[in-house]
Amino acid sequence: MIDIHHHLLFGLDDGSPDLETSLAMIEMAQADGITHIVCTPHANHFYPFSPEENAARLTQLRERCGDGITFGLGCDFHLSYDNIEDARTHPTRYTINGKNYLLVEFPDFSIPQNMAQIFYEMMVTGITPILTHPERNRVLTDEPQRMAEWIRMGCLVQVTAGSLVGNFGRSAQRVAEQLLRDRWVHFLATDAHNITSRPPQMRAAWQHVARAYGEECAERLCVTNPRAAFYGEPLVEQPEPVGIFEETKPRRSLFSRLFSREG
Repeated sequence: MIDIHHHLLFGLDDGSPDLETSLAMIEMAQADGITHIVCTPHANHFYPFSPEENAARLTQLRERCGDGITFGLGCDFHLSYDNIEDARTHPTRYTINGKNYLLVEFPDFSIPQNMAQIFYEMMVTGITPILTHPERNRVLTDEPQRMAEWIRMGCLVQVTAGSLVGNFGRSAQRVAEQLLRDRWVHFLATDAHNITSRPPQMRAAWQHVARAYGEECAERLCVTNPRAAFYGEPLVEQPEPVGIFEETKPRRSLFSRLFSREG
């Protein structure tokens, strides 16, 4: 399995605090069947983003851990004004392995109304945005039609593996399942931060998806699509998403749809 969202680099953000924790995360990931890790520290006003420093930390890890994992570099890109402006000028500074896929994290409480224009401008420069963990963002679960618009434009979606097995609570789990049923998901990833509360594990989510949606789906979300992002290649043809290209009324929020089914 290939993990494209992983806070492995130590001492840079709220992920791994030190080298020994990072080495333990690598060992846990290998035991779980992960073969590739993209190291994605936050890029925001709390945590300054330095590709040079990231590369230096990764070199230290490689010197200690051997050849069991293939590593890459990227970031967890926050949609600040400064980041967006810099990405326009340096489009591969933040992308996965300097290619054409970018992990984009939304604010928890407010998303700019001009996001479609921002994504359009990114795509013009050759960047394909990957929307990270929308199942954990209340704005997006309340206004799924906004995400539908971005998917229609060509944006992709990454769900956290732990959400599918209940690690982020029942609400995130229900929303993640709905996104899978609607075929709005293109990647599963760990978003690992440590070896306890946010561990680098995907196997349980892979098994769940394989049982519920088929092994081809699990392989696509955990291996095939992530490999394309890792190496900067086009995705294979994806299943048709539900409710993306249809001319319909705005969809009810994911929460309201889920809870109305339980009544």
